[in-house]
Amino acid sequence: MHFYRVISYGVVYLFYFCIDFQGIFPETYIHLKEAIVKDRGQHETVIPSELPLGQELTSTLREWAVIWHKLYVDNKTTQFRHVQQMTYSLIEWRSQILSGTLPKDELAELKKKVTAKIDYGNRILGLDLVVRDDNGNILDPDETSTISLFKSHETASKRIEERIQEEKSLQQNLDLRGQPIFNTTHTYSLYVNFKNFVCNIGEDAELLMSLYDPDLSKFISENYLVRWGSNGMPKEIEKLNNLQAVFTDLSSSDLIRPKISLVCQIVRVGHMELKDGKKHTCGLRRPFGVAVMDITDIIHGKVDDEEKQHFIPFHIALNFMFSYFFFSKGVLPFFFLGLWVSLKLLPGDLAQVQKDFSHLVDRSTAVARKMGFPEIILPGDVRNDIYVTLIQGEFDKGKKKTPKNVEVTMSVHDEDGNLQEKAIHPGAGYEGVSEYKSVVYYQVKQPCWYETVKVGVCNLQFFFLFAARDKSERAFGMGFVKLMNADGTTLQDGKHNLIVYKGDNKKMEDAKCYLTLPCTKTEIEEKEAPSGKNLHHLANFTPTKDSTKDSFQIATLICSTKLTQNVDLLGLLNWRSNSQNISHNLRKLMEVEGGEIVKFLQDTLDALFNIMMEMSENETYDFLVFDALVFIISLIGDIKFQHFNPVLETYIYKHFSATLAYVYEQKATVWYPCILNAEELPETNKVWCSFIFLECRDALLPLLIDQLSGQLDDNSNKPDHEACSQLLSNVLEVLDRKDVVSINCQGCKLRLILLLRSYGKEMFSTYGIFVACMTAILRQMDDFHYNHYINTFKTRQDIIDFLMETFIMFKDLIGKNVYATDWMVMNMMQSRVFLRAVNQFTSVLNRFFLDQANFELQLWNNYFHLAVAFLTHESLQLETFSQAKRNKIIKKYGDMRKEIGFKIRDMWYNLGPHKIKFIPAMVGPILEVTLVPEPELRKATIPIFFDMMQCEFNFSGNRNFHMFENELITKLDQEVEGGRGDEQYKILLEKLLVGYFSNAKKC
Repeated sequence: MHFYRVISYGVVYLFYFCIDFQGIFPETYIHLKEAIVKDRGQHETVIPSELPLGQELTSTLREWAVIWHKLYVDNKTTQFRHVQQMTYSLIEWRSQILSGTLPKDELAELKKKVTAKIDYGNRILGLDLVVRDDNGNILDPDETSTISLFKSHETASKRIEERIQEEKSLQQNLDLRGQPIFNTTHTYSLYVNFKNFVCNIGEDAELLMSLYDPDLSKFISENYLVRWGSNGMPKEIEKLNNLQAVFTDLSSSDLIRPKISLVCQIVRVGHMELKDGKKHTCGLRRPFGVAVMDITDIIHGKVDDEEKQHFIPFHIALNFMFSYFFFSKGVLPFFFLGLWVSLKLLPGDLAQVQKDFSHLVDRSTAVARKMGFPEIILPGDVRNDIYVTLIQGEFDKGKKKTPKNVEVTMSVHDEDGNLQEKAIHPGAGYEGVSEYKSVVYYQVKQPCWYETVKVGVCNLQFFFLFAARDKSERAFGMGFVKLMNADGTTLQDGKHNLIVYKGDNKKMEDAKCYLTLPCTKTEIEEKEAPSGKNLHHLANFTPTKDSTKDSFQIATLICSTKLTQNVDLLGLLNWRSNSQNISHNLRKLMEVEGGEIVKFLQDTLDALFNIMMEMSENETYDFLVFDALVFIISLIGDIKFQHFNPVLETYIYKHFSATLAYVYEQKATVWYPCILNAEELPETNKVWCSFIFLECRDALLPLLIDQLSGQLDDNSNKPDHEACSQLLSNVLEVLDRKDVVSINCQGCKLRLILLLRSYGKEMFSTYGIFVACMTAILRQMDDFHYNHYINTFKTRQDIIDFLMETFIMFKDLIGKNVYATDWMVMNMMQSRVFLRAVNQFTSVLNRFFLDQANFELQLWNNYFHLAVAFLTHESLQLETFSQAKRNKIIKKYGDMRKEIGFKIRDMWYNLGPHKIKFIPAMVGPILEVTLVPEPELRKATIPIFFDMMQCEFNFSGNRNFHMFENELITKLDQEVEGGRGDEQYKILLEKLLVGYFSNAKKC
């Protein structure tokens, strides 16, 4: 252990040393930033030549190194190793970035990993939060609105906290029985690595792997297809040792299924019977067996080892329909035959796992999607698939003694009957096929297939040809079904009983001969179609419904973001062709299931706004459109659809046109009553700000500000302060945009100042967004706004009341620490804005309340206590921070303590004869200021003590300064006993005061 500590200390020392001195550590580990150094006399200007991310990495490594070293010295082994691991990762990534060899997409992905690691590391090390834009770049507070800055802090904090909780979950997952291992993730993927198939079939085989819920007797995923050769290896030799798949779109509801299995169905491809040399039975797909593994523990997070290989024993099917029935009789296990696989549950969708688990999942990995949409539909997830399952059939044997060996051939055709090439996908890992042939059961009258394929959705029809695989090799029947219904909706999900037609074999595949016929038995019953005899006469086909007992059943499941099965939503999307039903369709929209709406979000919003523009003469539509918008935006607020917020924002900013903005302005007076009378302000807030306000600000701002002011001043009914602040924040966000330059908006900025006094202190302490709103208002105010606002007060007492309230409120906010201590940027932004506001108000004090007749003691007293509270606030005490943080603050904000301290000094001397009114009360506050260890500040404020003594000496009848003396000694003792003061302070205090006394005696 001692040797380990010696070696470790050497590593830490070298790392710590190399961070601060160039050329010590090998370049591959720490490549210090190159710089262009320009000599300017005795000073140098260092211009970094590396990318901003490289600069951030260098700065971060230096800051972490100090902490890493301290962890070692304090013998905190666990934390030391954690920081070591994170540091090594950053060093490696920094080397990759500086190499300049990464492609653009890989660099972007690496940037995401780097920034996530930095942000996570900073949080657990107690460092400041870094706020970034969507591309991971550090936000410049000078170029970012206050509200955006606040929201970025909120988002970053939430993201990092989720990451920390995720890390804790990973540590505890073995103890959490039955709980998902990544409980903060909404989407999951199961990685499967197919190692080997041990079974000497003697013919080629197809292995179809999928996820199965045994309790529901239901497959829940697409198939992963592996084609296995008769030689015991993959058919495509390049796939040897490279057979991986990822089952995606799994949700938390999938992970809490009581049981879940990995099923591999084995289909033999060859003769009807093994070693059967008959030519006419060649190339048949025959059911051979199944392998089943219970993967519940893996899905529940109890087992997490991607290196462990699992053996799944193989079960032979004895001429039995194995799909769905592999646990039943007729299946014999062969425990020495089977599959070898390894599995791992991964958090995230496909894009996320490709990024986070690139060593497992890459672009060559087969992707088997969930049959159905995931629990949360991600923006941009365009999908247009239909799953067709061959369920079962019943075919009369006719005059034969034994049932037929039925093979179903499925093909896909367009609406004119043209074959769609390679449109059918039997399983992930291979391209599509033009025809899909079912397995063939030997002499079974009622075969049950339960075979599922995927087809890309368009205006299609599915054609099924039934052939007896015996000596005749002739097709004896056909069936078909159309994807699109007559009303424009798609085929409903579920089972469909198709009509099996018999007829002229030559015409059986001619679309002209059958497309006008009914395709399902339900269609015949609903439409009371002609009898079989009439159909036979019309098309040379006989529906077996009347002549035999033949039947055929399929099931369909549509996963499409382009076509809908909902007739109400379709009616709205196609409103122009059905304009007489607009009102009905707008009302019915609120009854459509949310998942269906978000799949067509942009199309739905386009339809709503187009109705509003093109049907502007009918105000009834305006109110209905407004209600529909409230419904949709409230829907997006649901956690299930929260990922569509970026889609909504993109729509707002990129799809609005000037014409639409014009129409909004025309509709402002119509929609405004809706705002005022809305029952739920938060919902209305979202709609109002997102859809109306952004594009018609000039027309609506005055109305909106009036409404907000009334809400905040309403003492009779308790207002929804949180909703009001959210609404106000959206207003301020728009006003902060650089393109907002209209006179009306500038005037509204003045009116927003009036809202300041509507905020109560209790609201500020409850909602950080309130403080952000106030900070945003103050930040947008220039000298003109301040002067104009003061001039709006009618009496001197009004100004006094305002300043008193403001000073008390500012001091209260400073003391409450509204934002977390690691929100450095937000705290510094607030301090800078507050400082400017306070300085503006000092000019009002000097102008109105300084002369003998108008002096206001309490007002001045409140100012001094506010200024001292600001100066001594912990967020500004630079000497308590690391050198790196100190440098950042000085570079961006300077030392604000000096600015307010110099102002305190000036305001004190401005008091003139009023100074005696603040002695001895101000001795303690001024002492706090002088104790701040900043040399220039001390030199500027310590002389105030001498001025206080002189003032009391001149004022006192007996020419002494006992009040000052007693107060100073008492307060100084208290501060020193509390740990304040230092040797430099003692020396400077003595030097300055002695110097002043000496000069006073000479005078």
